[in-house]
Amino acid sequence: MHKKESNRAIIFLVLSGFFLGSITLLNILGTSKFIGYSFNFLGYEIPFVIAIGVLPYPITFLCTDLISELYGKKRANWVVWMGLVLNIWVIFFIWLAGILDPPKQILTNSPLYEIKNNEVLIHSEYAFYHIRKLSMGATLASMIAYLSAQFIDVNIFHYLKSKTGNKKLWMRNNVSTLISQLVDSTAVILITHFVVDGLPKTIDGGLTHSLIYFILSGYIFKMLIALIDTIPFYYLTKKLKPYI
Repeated sequence: MHKKESNRAIIFLVLSGFFLGSITLLNILGTSKFIGYSFNFLGYEIPFVIAIGVLPYPITFLCTDLISELYGKKRANWVVWMGLVLNIWVIFFIWLAGILDPPKQILTNSPLYEIKNNEVLIHSEYAFYHIRKLSMGATLASMIAYLSAQFIDVNIFHYLKSKTGNKKLWMRNNVSTLISQLVDSTAVILITHFVVDGLPKTIDGGLTHSLIYFILSGYIFKMLIALIDTIPFYYLTKKLKPYI
């Protein structure tokens, strides 16, 4: 019994660690960089633009689904709340570091950035303040979307589990994630644009792409990863259940 309890604790720690590490990383990266591609579809150029903060995000839903399946709804909700607390903690120190030593002298005597060979070179001291602004804005947007999406994910997952029992893992994993990811993708883009003005713009001040493209790009990326993560979800559920 002692060994089994130890295994339960270690597995929960690993899953929670990946979840909390990913949710913190994605907010620090946030909208500091956007990745853009375009695809030709029936003669139309379809842009695909995502913030790099989106890249580690899908793993968080795999982790909460595994915790929900293996440990139950209450544990999953506690991890979601801990993710919120942790990000508030991180943002507090980013904010604190920014107000302790205002860069007045640096910004007065040095250019904020310069462009050489089509590359933007940001002043080494100013880089922190630029990332600080983006990180705080991205975290505000993502935390509101995050809470909504994660709790939707957990509740839909357990609703479907109550209907299907131990069968149809693929259904509750995919349906809960796909619905919650749509909520998240829509909310985070709208908040980032209308509240913190954090989406990339052209020289004229307009958005580089329509809001719908930002929303759909993020959602399609998350949707594809969610479908792919059905494989590790099944595999890990099968492998981990005997240990807990």
